Amino acid sequence: MHMRDVFKRQKTTFSFEFFPPKSEKGAESLFRTIAELEKLEPTFVSVTSGAGGSTRALTSELVSRIRKETTLSPMPHLTCVCQKAGEIEETLEDYCSQGIGNILALRGDPPAGKPGHRHEDDDYRYAAQLVAAIKRFNERGKHPNGKGFGIGVAGFPAGHPATPNRLTEMDHLRAKVDAGADFVITQLFFDNHTFLDYRDRCRHVGIDVPIIAGIMPVTSLAGMRRMAELALGTTFPAKMLRALDRTNGDDEAVRRVGVHWATQQCAELLDAGVDGIHFYTLNNSTATRDIYASLGVNTSSQLAS
Repeated sequence: MHMRDVFKRQKTTFSFEFFPPKSEKGAESLFRTIAELEKLEPTFVSVTSGAGGSTRALTSELVSRIRKETTLSPMPHLTCVCQKAGEIEETLEDYCSQGIGNILALRGDPPAGKPGHRHEDDDYRYAAQLVAAIKRFNERGKHPNGKGFGIGVAGFPAGHPATPNRLTEMDHLRAKVDAGADFVITQLFFDNHTFLDYRDRCRHVGIDVPIIAGIMPVTSLAGMRRMAELALGTTFPAKMLRALDRTNGDDEAVRRVGVHWATQQCAELLDAGVDGIHFYTLNNSTATRDIYASLGVNTSSQLAS
């Protein structure tokens, strides 16, 4: 279902993100996770693509398997860095033939083997240009749903590391929406004020598409350090850090603190009328299922009246 239609029938969406495993063992482990999370009836699940489209084939394979073997609605990530326009066109044709309804359009990062890559050399330098390309594809009327792909883009409540000017950053998001984006999924954050202020700033400049909040519970101290590297600019609130310090590094205690914090975040966001919550699962179901249980989430109750 096209995401515009989803938001008409659901007042709040709930969704999960997976990444493509690189081995058969990893694939089977992921599908055990998917089986557990399928019971929660998420609105959709997103599937990441590696830097520079390095896992494009794996992404397509996972999307295809999810569509064929589960009741879930997969949403692939599509990046434009280090990709030619013709390659992106082929990917869109592939997803169109599979009946995929929605795509998350991202500029993406260059692969590790190309540290000096120049975005100026790409056919599409910015995510807004990729969004426009998908919109042009939609206008050809090839998609079986008659509407084309729903287009999602990334938002950065704590700021994008490549754009320290926060006013310019908002201009970039506005450009993606003006190019045809239907909704926004944000980078992870741990301070709800950061997200709510970001949402207000979006509305202030006329960005009125749904904004889905990205949540990733801390499940280990090492994982938190990786989050700090991956999501530059993200604030780790002192209250959360003090709670984690009280665990003395005990793995299970850290996990409980992280799940409790994320659960409180979600409850507050729901009270604030968030359009949706997107869980970065790291291909593990346990923390997300615990949060759902604590919140008492019933997806059927989220249908719009």
